[in-house]
Amino acid sequence: MSENTHAVDTTETVAPEPPPAGVAPALGLVTIGQAPRADLRPDAEPLLPGVRLVEHGALDADRFDGDAEAATRRRLAPEDGEAPLVSRLRDGRSVLLGHGAIVPRIADAVARAERDGAAATLLLCTGRFPAVRARRPLLFAEPLVQQAVAATVGTDPVGIICPHPDQAEDVSRRWSELLPGRVQAAVADPYGPAERVLDDVAAAARTLADRGSAWLVLDCIGYTEQMRTAALRSADRPVLLARAIAVRMAAELVAASA
Repeated sequence: MSENTHAVDTTETVAPEPPPAGVAPALGLVTIGQAPRADLRPDAEPLLPGVRLVEHGALDADRFDGDAEAATRRRLAPEDGEAPLVSRLRDGRSVLLGHGAIVPRIADAVARAERDGAAATLLLCTGRFPAVRARRPLLFAEPLVQQAVAATVGTDPVGIICPHPDQAEDVSRRWSELLPGRVQAAVADPYGPAERVLDDVAAAARTLADRGSAWLVLDCIGYTEQMRTAALRSADRPVLLARAIAVRMAAELVAASA
């Protein structure tokens, strides 16, 4: 993944204004795939009572049907040697993405969320991105998750579960740069076949626990609370869920500006 830091272009950033009386504050949810994220709302909504969710996807205008699909996937694919980003399409399938293709689309999705009234926006991806222009506060999931995990686990060994084999080496390196304890990674695809995904997550969690991990991190927005439960039961280790950490922090920002 990219080595760029999580900076927001603040040249035009403005503080969020409280919504008019009787209007719920709005949080923008921007996925690097397609919106709406039907898999996310059941977990996010209980953490955001009284908040209106404004969903936009970086790939909302891209076609993944018929003859157009193969060309679209080629256009969005990671470059040779680049650790891929993985996200969800509207129909539940997954897509592999490269940073070069996706960053301009993310900026467009953030702008659409702000036009729809988002007082702040959360980028729903634990990948690493360069600065994105935003007029209101823009939260990146990766630093929220990483800093929360670092503050929690201390020097204990940590196991990271990521979606794709081509991400494992990069994920291990990035987390090892942050955490003082031993870090190791395992793979389980959160967007895989529904009949298999919970077993795959449980197996990855059990593998990491058997290798000595004291904590587990489900390091993708695609992992759900149900998957966290499967990992917890299988490994008997505390499991930190990226989507829950990121959404809880976004909820705090919205509450602060409401």
